[in-house]
Amino acid sequence: MFDTTTAFSGFSVDDLDRARAFYADTLELTVDDDPMGFLRLHLDSGATVLVYPKPNHVPATFTILNFPVPDVEAAVDALAERGVATARYDGTDAKGIMRGQGPDIAWFTDPAGNILSVLTPT
Repeated sequence: MFDTTTAFSGFSVDDLDRARAFYADTLELTVDDDPMGFLRLHLDSGATVLVYPKPNHVPATFTILNFPVPDVEAAVDALAERGVATARYDGTDAKGIMRGQGPDIAWFTDPAGNILSVLTPT
């Protein structure tokens, strides 16, 4: 019914320049400018995520993008070295990692307040 080979996801931000810097420089993702004035994040899986500006942006209250990593603690340390703090929720340890309740996972936010995570796949 749908062409899932070119399906993509997207989310809004309040400042495209700050988003570009965060996703390209801090997270080291491949980021391109879209002809419509948006950003496209290119993931190693081949997936593309559209990032679009929204003047009345409200950050998502849920995780919008998950990054599987082989070692969550090492990923959290690498994020901290780049100035990215993990979020603290009930059940997370001193580094912001939730362990033993599914995959080890830590959450952090982009400059627009959207929630992202690093997690170790089970």
